[in-house]
Amino acid sequence: MSISRRQFFKVSAGAVAVTMAESVLACGSLRTNGMTQAETPSQSPARHMQEERRSAAGGTPAAHSGRSFNPLKERGMPIDQQFRNWAELVGKPYDAHNVPAYTRTRIILMNGIEVEAAVFSHQFTRHTNDLELRRELALTRRIEQQQQKAIAGLIPGEETTLEVVIGYEQLAVDLTAWLARHEPDPYARQVYEFGLLEDFDHLYRYADLLHFTQGKRAEEIVDRLTEIMPGRPTKLEHRHPFDDVRRPVAGAKAHPLTNLQVLTLVAAEQQTMNYYMNVGNRPVEPIARGLYTEIGQIEEQHVTQYETLMDGSMSWPAQLVLHEYNECYLYHSMMEQEEVPRIRQVWELHLAMELEHLRRAGELLRKKDRRDPEELFPQALPVPLRLEPNKEYVRKVLKEQVQLTADGTEFVSMGKLPANHRYFDHQETVNGIWVPTEQVIKQHIATKGQEYRFQSEGEHPVEEMRQAKRLG
Repeated sequence: MSISRRQFFKVSAGAVAVTMAESVLACGSLRTNGMTQAETPSQSPARHMQEERRSAAGGTPAAHSGRSFNPLKERGMPIDQQFRNWAELVGKPYDAHNVPAYTRTRIILMNGIEVEAAVFSHQFTRHTNDLELRRELALTRRIEQQQQKAIAGLIPGEETTLEVVIGYEQLAVDLTAWLARHEPDPYARQVYEFGLLEDFDHLYRYADLLHFTQGKRAEEIVDRLTEIMPGRPTKLEHRHPFDDVRRPVAGAKAHPLTNLQVLTLVAAEQQTMNYYMNVGNRPVEPIARGLYTEIGQIEEQHVTQYETLMDGSMSWPAQLVLHEYNECYLYHSMMEQEEVPRIRQVWELHLAMELEHLRRAGELLRKKDRRDPEELFPQALPVPLRLEPNKEYVRKVLKEQVQLTADGTEFVSMGKLPANHRYFDHQETVNGIWVPTEQVIKQHIATKGQEYRFQSEGEHPVEEMRQAKRLG
């Protein structure tokens, strides 16, 4: 079957990024599980087209044929066919009332991955005078920017900023937990677990704000897949900047999965940091503005701790290949797990694009560094990243590590810090006379009679945190 480029986008982005006219018509369709009845084909047209292309070339799609998927060997979409028009980019958002929680978090994650791709490419451009290289970066970056717009457009405007924030924090919890569970490097795993308990507490604080300002229960947004209760108290997370710098573990000698996971977490946390930097001044309520300000500073700390795990000596071309390989890995992972067909078609389309980006980045690495990408990256993708419940794991980490803080590059119990440690001076400076993340709980109790929690697996694993606070 011969399918034109136009038809390809029609069935790929296109059942997703449908034209505005189609979007209006689709609004009348009945929805089930976040999709219209017309969006439940047994096999997506995009995948069908890709399989026919491979079949004509004498191959089968590795991702669905039982053999391993090697992005360094797979064929992608030619770069000159990747640009889309505005109607193809501005598509139909998901139904906020029916979308699966992990579809929402996959969209948030991949938006952050594309933002990181664009930011990195701009930084690379500013560190070279090579005109040919700058043009190549500009070409692929423009595609990455279109991908970001198509993904960001899937989030509906009817979701309030705070509801989106709940999605961000659910992603932070379940992404970090999954990465920690699968991280081969012990130090990197410890860093992930340390940050996990802080994002877990942020979810609890924002959930209380949502409940008493908008009357909405965050457990419904997270589909009851992630518990909502105190983690390491945010007021205790404020450390001196020196104590958020970690030891590098990623690089040429690191396990390939470590390199991918560190970059993924940097991109996700960076997006959250940037989001709070931009929306923190939108609320009217002082407590909401304070919450964004305080937690936004912790997101800065998290970006610092994760990015300092990276190998700063890696060449720019090698970093570019790492970014493109990671995008292939993540789009493939999202595609394998996605339950909403029209969203899955986005992941399939973008994977086809990223395979070509990776090929071009590999050629650049050979030309500039005289190295083959096969020397740096595995010949088959690691186990697909999955966004899934991590309740038992989070509870275990809470019970064992809630009392930890950082001392230089290492982690220690707060009780073991000397009285003159810089941690205490910094705490006194920033917490001062008002701590928004504590005040939000007090205001919720004053408004609702008790704090808001969602504990599906029983009492809190930390005894001191078990009694939900009540008025009086």
